[in-house]
Amino acid sequence: MDLPACVTACREENKKYFPEPVKEIGDYWPQKKKEDWSDKRELTSRLTPYNWTFVQEVDVEHNGRIYKISIPRRCMHCDNPPCADLCPFSVLHKKPEGPVVIDRDLCIGGAKCRSVCPWGIPARQGGVGLYLKIAPKFAGGGVMYKCDLCYHRIMSGREPACVEACPQKAIIFGEREALRKLARRRAKETGGYLYGELENGGTSTFYISPVPFEKIDSALMTQKAAQSNPQTPGFPGMPVGIENFTETANGIAWSMLAAPIAGIAAAAGAAYKTMKEDKKDG
Repeated sequence: MDLPACVTACREENKKYFPEPVKEIGDYWPQKKKEDWSDKRELTSRLTPYNWTFVQEVDVEHNGRIYKISIPRRCMHCDNPPCADLCPFSVLHKKPEGPVVIDRDLCIGGAKCRSVCPWGIPARQGGVGLYLKIAPKFAGGGVMYKCDLCYHRIMSGREPACVEACPQKAIIFGEREALRKLARRRAKETGGYLYGELENGGTSTFYISPVPFEKIDSALMTQKAAQSNPQTPGFPGMPVGIENFTETANGIAWSMLAAPIAGIAAAAGAAYKTMKEDKKDG
């Protein structure tokens, strides 16, 4: 199958941000493992640090008919993103324009963002990033990567690369409230189903499907179980009605514990960036 135009456009647009890790990548305490995708840069069938969007295809039975569902997957850009709220190093931010963005200069790859994401979206690449300078054997283990909705393009008045490239115009970009109303109207007109309006407290991404998303999620989980390592992130499901982690007891407790660390890390990060810029100017 030909690579979808949205995937090709995303890879071309963002390749300048892809990681270039050191070799050899060492283990970091207390882990005895590392995540290294640098020899799988051409892998386009899942999310990786080198592939920020892909198209999931799955067959779903509904009302006696088999539907072939194609789902473009990337970060959902949640309205109240747990990844940003609970990052202990304050390197994820929900921008006013909608995207949830990782500060790759300051991320040390702790992967809390991935563990609190209902879809497990962020992907980690070892051997790159700030942790190599401050604690190569003890911290994080890399940098987390994911779609940032082509934030650099949005800020210059352009659409995300995937939207611009889609030949069927199946991906639409615009103001959230206008798109929410459009999605609700189309779902009603077609007798379809809407995803993203309520999930995880609401997201900036909406999907419309002719089959219930509970069935899509079940089919995706069956498909994932057939993978050689089904525990590996990178193959998102579509869980319905999921609660936002920051509103749970565990999430509230974690945010209280993480707040002091995040404050210190943010201050340290600001100091590091200032030093870096001063060095450039000098």
